[in-house]
Amino acid sequence: MSLLNREPAVLVLADGTVHHGQAYGQTGTTLGEAVFTTGMTGYQETLTDPSYARQIIVQTFPHIGNTGVNTEDAESRAIFAAGYVVREAARVPSNWRSERSLDDELEAQGVVGIQGVDTRAVTRHLRSAGSMKAGIFSGAAARRPLADLVAEVQAQPSMAGARLADEVTTESAYVVEPAEHGWEGQPLHTVVALDLGLKAATPRHLASRGIRLHVLPATSSFEDITALDPDGVFLSNGPGDPATADDQVALLRQVLDAGLPFFGICFGNQVFGRALGFGTYKLPFGHRGPNQPVMDKTTG
Repeated sequence: MSLLNREPAVLVLADGTVHHGQAYGQTGTTLGEAVFTTGMTGYQETLTDPSYARQIIVQTFPHIGNTGVNTEDAESRAIFAAGYVVREAARVPSNWRSERSLDDELEAQGVVGIQGVDTRAVTRHLRSAGSMKAGIFSGAAARRPLADLVAEVQAQPSMAGARLADEVTTESAYVVEPAEHGWEGQPLHTVVALDLGLKAATPRHLASRGIRLHVLPATSSFEDITALDPDGVFLSNGPGDPATADDQVALLRQVLDAGLPFFGICFGNQVFGRALGFGTYKLPFGHRGPNQPVMDKTTG
């Protein structure tokens, strides 16, 4: 469908806030938790990050889709995000690595999006009110009574208590060898990674530094790990509520009790906290995006 001739679309938040725009990607209905990300680039990596499962991504950067989409930059096997909100979608992608437009990719994967939205205004609202339930309705769905749309958004399950790692993890174990990513010589170490929503960049970077990485499904046992005689264990990023990861917490306690070196990021680091006896709680909106504000406290 041409970006110049679009069906109407609306972004509806659980508190009744409505933003109007045009359909982007698949036309229809999608529900999820509205969150914002501040990255100026890397939209393909963001969309294919399994950590965004069941979330509607709001891009604060105004121009999205300029460089198109390619096969190499995907961080997982599919787009796991529930929906996509952009201000200005590129009409024609322009990059020597581009294989297709982002619009075509969203439509091919059945991802409902909306364009023409003041995403900065949405972000400011989410920063004040916190991430919340939302929905995107386009085409015929956008013409339904607003009260019905708000009710549908509010009725969806909450992200609190959501167990999603099992939905995005790898179906079977696989190995990433250092030689595949430019390392010469024998592997320095063997690491087992528990895939809770692993991004493809993580095995690639570890392998380029001489690590042989065994990637296991989220449901793997302690025996599955020790059978590989690893030098360390890694728990990945991933979606959902860490309070639901009881199986992974119990597994990590076995890893720690056995004296195996452990490291993790994001969801995996939250599981680490729970394994040590701490609780987890949800930030109002968190931080998503590569640009982290920093202050030198000695100079201001």
